[in-house]
Amino acid sequence: MNVRVNGTLLGIALLLVVGLIAPLLVYPTFMMKVWCFALFACAFNLLLGYTGLLSFGHAAFLSVGGYLAGHACKAWGFTPELGILLGTCAGGAVGYVFGWLAIRRSGIYFAMITLALSQMIYFVWLQAPFTGGEDGLQGVPRGRAFGLIDLDNIYAMYYFVFAVFMAGFLLIYRTIHSPFGQVLKSIRENEPRAISLGYDVDRFKVLAFTLSAALSGTAGATKTLVFQLASLSDAHWHMSGEVVLMTLLGGLGTVFGPVVGALLVITLQNQLPQGVGAWVPVIMGSIFVVCVTAFRRGIVGELQALFRR
Repeated sequence: MNVRVNGTLLGIALLLVVGLIAPLLVYPTFMMKVWCFALFACAFNLLLGYTGLLSFGHAAFLSVGGYLAGHACKAWGFTPELGILLGTCAGGAVGYVFGWLAIRRSGIYFAMITLALSQMIYFVWLQAPFTGGEDGLQGVPRGRAFGLIDLDNIYAMYYFVFAVFMAGFLLIYRTIHSPFGQVLKSIRENEPRAISLGYDVDRFKVLAFTLSAALSGTAGATKTLVFQLASLSDAHWHMSGEVVLMTLLGGLGTVFGPVVGALLVITLQNQLPQGVGAWVPVIMGSIFVVCVTAFRRGIVGELQALFRR
């Protein structure tokens, strides 16, 4: 146990170092995109990897956070941190409603309910007057964080995004290592056993869903500030599929797996189009099939198993 804890703390320290020096080695905007999607994938992993609930509608929470934060900053003059806070709260509120409705079913029925609800959100953004429809919500100002830090400076924006990611990542880490997190794991492993021990399983599921949705809203709000744009692609069901891909590739139910998966998927999406064009979805799908069949535990999961052996 001590070796595992020390290894995790070492991994967090390494992640912090990589985040601090990354803009000196890699294009900062690319890394900001990675951190936004890494937080999104970590939030999804909290629900699927540690609670055992497969949601096909997580794009809804990403888009809720993105659109509302972008509109608040553009139309109402919200500062960046208040915009992100609004996106987080809005994502959590919508997640609570989705979770309350969806937990009445399990398995594939749960997944299909979340997908249907997510598509409803997609059509809301398509028709709402302030979203710009298919053009998206454009020209979102980055502003000044806490009234002091000018986020139009790309390096200031990068470290602001990285700080948001680390705050969300550490919150998830603390959650899964808390008594609440242990209950979530027990629900994932054996739900009837958790019920027999007296836990209100439905309440824990809704809480996990709400927390996961809130952090997804944080990721969406941060992404909107980075690109100064909230678009329908954030709400499309393809986005819900991408976050599943990131989580499974990196390692389901691992602390660092979603971060590695997000880095891999975003890198492939940015590099592959330069040479293969329309074949990108085919290549991505092939990588997913190979990983699921040959590396069932994902990249980080397989490395952990190798070190244990």
